[in-house]
Amino acid sequence: MTGTGSAGAAPGTDGSVLVTGATGTVGSVVAAELVQRGEPVVAASRDPVGADLPANAEPTTFDFDRPETWGRALEGIDRLFLVRPPTATRVGESVLPFLDAAERTGVDHVVVLSVLGAGNNPLLPHRRIEAHVEASSMAHTHLRASFFMQNFAEVHRDDVREGRIVVPAGDGETSFVDARDVGEVGALALVEPGHRGRAYDLTGPAALNYREVARVFSAVLDRPVTYADPSLLAFLRRELGRGRSLGFAVTMAGIYTTARLGLAGRVTDDAERVLGRPPRDLTTFVADHADLFEPA
Repeated sequence: MTGTGSAGAAPGTDGSVLVTGATGTVGSVVAAELVQRGEPVVAASRDPVGADLPANAEPTTFDFDRPETWGRALEGIDRLFLVRPPTATRVGESVLPFLDAAERTGVDHVVVLSVLGAGNNPLLPHRRIEAHVEASSMAHTHLRASFFMQNFAEVHRDDVREGRIVVPAGDGETSFVDARDVGEVGALALVEPGHRGRAYDLTGPAALNYREVARVFSAVLDRPVTYADPSLLAFLRRELGRGRSLGFAVTMAGIYTTARLGLAGRVTDDAERVLGRPPRDLTTFVADHADLFEPA
């Protein structure tokens, strides 16, 4: 856990919380946790009509690439949960100007969903966002999350249902984290004192290689799940053949190369410090989502 600036009690908050990416993996958890705590929440989505949002959240149409949606979304907002959308590759033309608008309209505190290692990599768009908030008058809290367990239920779900995990990670370990824990940390950072000026490295309780991951799935699902370790080229060909975009396939290959090189296995206790309990482990995640992995 790192910190800069004051981490003491937060000033009184009279406005609402704007949650960007409110239908996403982490943003949806943040919005639900805040509503449960009685906080006024504005849930931002590009298409809020029919979106799965908490019942007591106020929906609003919002798009980083459409500045005409910013003003309405920022009305009465004093806290912001910021999720960089995967499509916003030009953060300097979308996310950073939005942060400037948030500062002008009175946002006091920004919680940024970032990635593990961002503090040491100025080339990452996540670090550009972090630095921009740090240079503003707004308080910041950075959530630098490890690889989400939820990716198994999303990106890799079909493979797991077929009894295999196919990623080019070699024997490298990853400190998988449950997005539910990340979302809860985000909500607490927005409502509790003591989190301003902090950067939290959020991981699960252990680092596992993908053979160990396969054994967890096998044990919980009570059927064989194996780990295939293709070469990077074979992985890219496979993903492109399944209809993935080149950008997506290359990004995934980069993530697994980080694991292969032994750079993704760091485990911290930041999540436990904030939550007051150990973060969920992979066994718990698989058991909670076992129905998603039933064979087709």
